[in-house]
Amino acid sequence: MDLDALRYGNFSKLGEAVTDWEQMTKKLADLQKDAENNLKAKADKAKWAGVNATISREFITKTAAEFADAHTQANSITKILSDTRSELIEYRTQLNDAISRATQQNMSVIDTGDGAFAVMGNTRPDWTSDPSGNTGATDQKAVDALRDEIQGILTKATQSDNSAAKVLRLLVDQAKHGFADASYSDRDSAAEAVAAAEKLAKMAKNPADMTLGDIADFNRTMEKYNGDSLFAEQFATRLGAKGTLQFWTEMSYAHAGARDSELKTMKSLQENLSLTLATASFSDSGAMMEWKKNLLAESNTSFHASNSTSPIGVLGSQVISSLMRQGTYDTEFLDDYREKLFKVDKPAGELATDDLWVNGYDGVDLVFGDGNGNGRDPLEGLFEGLSHNPEAAVHAFESKSDLDHMLGTAKYTDRGEPLGRALEAAVTGLANGDSTSMAPPHSADQVQIMANIMEAVAQPGGGADLVSKGGLGDSFGNMAASYMPEISQTLAGDGAESIFLTNSDDPHGLGKVRDVVRFLSAVSEDPSGRAGIILGEGIYTSGLIESHLANPSLFDGPDNQVLQRIGENAGIIEGIVGHSVADGEVRAAVEGETAYNESLKAKGDFAKTWIAVGVTFVEIPPAYGGAAMGAVIGGGVGAVAGAAVDHLLEGQKMSGARDGALYQSAGDLYDSRNSVSRQAQWAAEESIARHNLDLPMQGTKDLIRDAVVEGWGGSNDLLSDTKERPRG
Repeated sequence: MDLDALRYGNFSKLGEAVTDWEQMTKKLADLQKDAENNLKAKADKAKWAGVNATISREFITKTAAEFADAHTQANSITKILSDTRSELIEYRTQLNDAISRATQQNMSVIDTGDGAFAVMGNTRPDWTSDPSGNTGATDQKAVDALRDEIQGILTKATQSDNSAAKVLRLLVDQAKHGFADASYSDRDSAAEAVAAAEKLAKMAKNPADMTLGDIADFNRTMEKYNGDSLFAEQFATRLGAKGTLQFWTEMSYAHAGARDSELKTMKSLQENLSLTLATASFSDSGAMMEWKKNLLAESNTSFHASNSTSPIGVLGSQVISSLMRQGTYDTEFLDDYREKLFKVDKPAGELATDDLWVNGYDGVDLVFGDGNGNGRDPLEGLFEGLSHNPEAAVHAFESKSDLDHMLGTAKYTDRGEPLGRALEAAVTGLANGDSTSMAPPHSADQVQIMANIMEAVAQPGGGADLVSKGGLGDSFGNMAASYMPEISQTLAGDGAESIFLTNSDDPHGLGKVRDVVRFLSAVSEDPSGRAGIILGEGIYTSGLIESHLANPSLFDGPDNQVLQRIGENAGIIEGIVGHSVADGEVRAAVEGETAYNESLKAKGDFAKTWIAVGVTFVEIPPAYGGAAMGAVIGGGVGAVAGAAVDHLLEGQKMSGARDGALYQSAGDLYDSRNSVSRQAQWAAEESIARHNLDLPMQGTKDLIRDAVVEGWGGSNDLLSDTKERPRG
């Protein structure tokens, strides 16, 4: 920065710009609030149908998000401009003070152009030496000191000006269309993020030179900034796509067999690197678009560590996927990468996927022994990535052919559990590990995917193996819980919509009753799957009973009719579970009982963290019917659904395992049936008491008991009509 430019700088125009941006930020804050509280809130509550159920709702949701991003970006720009203006004014003040002191000390400061300046001591002919030898002239040390002071001021002003311009350009470039969500409180914080990215990218280009101490410092910085848009984009693009893959290859080889603190550091590094790249994937800057394109182009490239003598390396896709296990990646990027992997995986068939990806590529652990293989199957990492992005997960499994292939491979690989988590995200609309959001109503596409899953599991001669051999039972149980309203309407048939309330876009889209019954039966044989079904059914039934009793207008008919149907449905669903376990002739009583109880407790504890029992509302976990119960919970009801979890954890828990066998005798089946009846009766009893309803307590409980018994008996017939069962 030229000396005169700062010395005589007029920052009024910059001040006007700051004021304009401040006003813009305030207006955008109002628009954001209006979009969230009116536009999106009303859209979430609306009963959409047809095209509006997908296109219009999605458009409104994204529009509301754009207003939020617009406000965030405007706020960041405002603060960066304001901070920069304040800094430049301060530097101008410091410069003028220095020049003023120079004049008093007989020195002159002159702008010589092109960013240069000169400081000179003043001399005049009438200045003469006194007897001590002193003159009025300025000594060179004072000149040099002033020169250095002024140079320091100009350097800092230049850095402030240049860094502000740089981060503002980077900020605007993040989004090709729309706005970026990067948030900064001042210029320094944005500039520091960019500088940190440049430093780490430089280190990562020479991984062999990094000591454990360097890696620890590297990791701490990345942990601080992994969610920062500018940092992530700058780190990725400066390192480059190939450099990114080479870096993790080098780290994996150099620290193979890591233990204790080293292992902890490497696992943390992998997580932070994954989160950073996930953040970067949302950038639309030209450099980042090139990075994503180049990364996909390297998926079939073999990468080797610089000090490795093995001819066997790791494929780019294996490295990419090992860095997808944490964080939410951009949907478009996941779509492109998934299409590329699916095209390679599908032709190999269900039986040959291990030969394709794992065998011959097992020389190094890309995921540092996290218990889920060694990262050599790139589909595992992809599925973990999809599990954090429900939109991309839906795209991945819309094709029945792709879905069937991936389900089929689960029986012959270790990818079943991550596949299950990806499927959960697809059909529920909730990202894995998200405990803060309520999932949206099930779209028609989601219901169709769920129907295809049920059909695959229901297939005779191997479909049930997806539960027992594919490792999908836990996820299937969660999915069944979320689809309890659609399951209930399917079993009840047309005309039950006003009883089995739901805000699903396609309540009857699960297909054939036979597939639903066989799916529930197969999942019931897995302890975790069974726990999910039971918990989901219990919460849904309790919520329905309270909703209908507290709001009679929901159903145009007498209370006893709606309670009869709800009780029958509970008996049917839980009867399918009970009879299926009995048919399986489970022998290992203690082991089976422990596994089920632990699963029920784990799922129940998770549900309880979501359920907020209050006067006016209750939030049910989406994994257990919450999203689908949007039309049920509300209007002053919901406490009973919350209490249902406690009842289930105690009243439905197996104990004793008489005769060393679970459900081996009729007595055990009756115990299970009676527990379902008690659960529904408790819901009615608590609803009547909570809402001061004028209903006969004993008569209502007896009606529910009869309905559950009738439904339980019907479940036996349903099973016999839909699948081959053991005789006796």
